[in-house]
Amino acid sequence: MTTRRDIVLVADDDEDIVRFVEVNLRLEGFEVITASDGEQALEMATESPPDLILLDVMMPRLDGFEVCQRLRHDDRTKHISVIMLTAKSLSADKVVGLTAGADDYIIKPFDPIELVARVKSSLRRSRDMRATNPLTQLPGNVQVGEEASSRIEAGGPFGLMYVDLDSFKAFNDYYGFLRGDEAIKLIARCVREALDAHPSEATFLGHVGGDDFVVMVSPESTEAVAKDICERWDGAAPGLYEDEDVERRYIEVADRRNQVRRFPIMTVSIGISTNTLRRIGSQWQAAEIATEMKQFAKQDEGSSFAVDRRRD
Repeated sequence: MTTRRDIVLVADDDEDIVRFVEVNLRLEGFEVITASDGEQALEMATESPPDLILLDVMMPRLDGFEVCQRLRHDDRTKHISVIMLTAKSLSADKVVGLTAGADDYIIKPFDPIELVARVKSSLRRSRDMRATNPLTQLPGNVQVGEEASSRIEAGGPFGLMYVDLDSFKAFNDYYGFLRGDEAIKLIARCVREALDAHPSEATFLGHVGGDDFVVMVSPESTEAVAKDICERWDGAAPGLYEDEDVERRYIEVADRRNQVRRFPIMTVSIGISTNTLRRIGSQWQAAEIATEMKQFAKQDEGSSFAVDRRRD
């Protein structure tokens, strides 16, 4: 299988610099495309977004600052790493570049070793950010999958916990997405505090999206951690609601059929899968078992967890 190469767009009206940068980056295995002015760079980045842009400050048609600002205001390009190239060493120019949204800057003339190092560092930071959930700053889907796969391939004992809030959609519809974000950050904090209170080797907490979290700990720690999460959540969750809603213990929200239903104070359900009683061959199997257990936990009133105890 061919590994995809990172694409770098070099935007500079100086042909000698473009050639110098292109040669050095190609030698390091990067795919390089070039633009000779700001407008062309913006068009190329919009039509086929590269992984990183080396952007000269002083260019015809649009300068680098303006290009960077426009990139950051476009959903198609706002994630692209940008390194400004400037012949000026004044701190004011650096500040303007960073304020415009640049990730880094290099002052001309630059050393090719420094250039390559800055490019690799910026791409690495960008990949880490994309792999992290922006709300909780926890590892996202990609890292969760990699972590589960590596533990399964290692063959040692592990426990995987699937943590999910009950009635979250109703809460989000009733109070709005900002309060919904607070609920997600609260459950993340409850899980982290529970893990800190029950330290075990190689704990891992990931946020796979929405109100869904994945926790990996040693099998013997799973139930104590799950119980602690439930207790912490039940103690903190009422603080998300208005006093009158806490008093009556429910909120009224129209469902998809536009029928008004009562939804209780949010609880948490946790499904747990381990490889102590049965062999688990893939991350997908572990996630499937934990999801099934989570559905069992949801059948209980209040916050609850369920552990898979089936044998091979």
